[in-house]
Amino acid sequence: MSQHVVVVGSGIVGTVVSIALARKGHRVTVIGTDQPGSCEMASYGNAGWLNPGSVVPLSMPGLWRKVPEYLLNANGPLTLRLSAVPQLASWLVRFMAAGCTPRRARAIAAALRPFLHDALERHEALAREAGVPQMIRGGGLLIVYPDRAAYGADALGWSMRRDNGVAWRELEGEELRTLCPGLSERYQFGALITDGGYCTSPGGYTSALATYAAGLGVTQVSGRVSGFRKSGGQVLAVEHAGGEIACDRVVIAGGIGTTELARMLSDTVPLVSERGYHVQVSAQDVAMPVPVMMSDLKFGITPMGDEIRGAGQVEFARRGRAPDWRRARIILECIRASFPSARIESFEKVARWMGNRPSTPDCLPVIGVSPHASNVVYASGHGHLGLVSSPYTAEIVADLIDGVSRTDIKPYDPARFCRFRL
Repeated sequence: MSQHVVVVGSGIVGTVVSIALARKGHRVTVIGTDQPGSCEMASYGNAGWLNPGSVVPLSMPGLWRKVPEYLLNANGPLTLRLSAVPQLASWLVRFMAAGCTPRRARAIAAALRPFLHDALERHEALAREAGVPQMIRGGGLLIVYPDRAAYGADALGWSMRRDNGVAWRELEGEELRTLCPGLSERYQFGALITDGGYCTSPGGYTSALATYAAGLGVTQVSGRVSGFRKSGGQVLAVEHAGGEIACDRVVIAGGIGTTELARMLSDTVPLVSERGYHVQVSAQDVAMPVPVMMSDLKFGITPMGDEIRGAGQVEFARRGRAPDWRRARIILECIRASFPSARIESFEKVARWMGNRPSTPDCLPVIGVSPHASNVVYASGHGHLGLVSSPYTAEIVADLIDGVSRTDIKPYDPARFCRFRL
């Protein structure tokens, strides 16, 4: 039966959810503080990777041993601002515990697999329907190492990928140089994830999908949600500065703002900003047929039209703190080191970005019915996997709205955080 569903959040997840619901015949209103595809959104600035190999979680065995390094090394790929430790202490303890043993890490990987294993095909279909097939490309994703021994040191991660159906091909010597000319001689070994692909413009793609959604009848409202009118354990309307929007169901896909929205419903969704950075530079003299990730520097380079985007860095900091543009400068220097013959502009001239990626302490998204409002569904907490995960997330949400159960969503249930205090 057709319902009026209000989707809170106009990023990639909210936009794709709105499409899935409109296809099912529901009347859909999306409310967000920014235009879809805006540079203010986390989905705008990511590396664009559609990677089935991203099942390997950030929380892995031995992570706790590296905390002093993360606090002290300003140039590392993962940093933790000292000022954030008191506020984030409980979250960080649970985060480090989430994947502290191989068994736990493998469980997270298995729970992430459904979002990732066929993401390229899902996005290819979505892009075709939206009239922008050129924005999604296959061909694989390349992860490079200094040598085979360095690749071997990542054995646990690659075994997780194998266990979850990820296929790859090992490359060395001239075969690697042929695929990726201009790559630094530092890298002598690579693993090509053959079923991977990428988005040529995450922001442009989100904007194009929002236009497609509008053609399906989805209404876009600009505004910040200020509250929910509730009665009998259900939300009757979504409140904002312009008034209220009466509804039958609500989907909360508010990114990092989901924590605050959840509090309005007496729910707990403990999201922390996994802040990411990127720089985007001219790439006319860089031959790069597939995106490349440097295993040791922990960042990726993706071709985007006539430019390349270097993206990476994980910085846990208090929300609202000013960007640390040293993180972006590090990425630029990593591009220079990885492609030494490339002519790269000075840092002052390149485009740079920082965004707040919404991360949970157990590395899994929050998807499911609110514990305190039976007609509210969450679709948030994807960390750096929002873009790649959006089609499968939308499928789950549409099923929940329609009362259909086709998959086990217990690992993503928002009720798992009921006793959590952030």
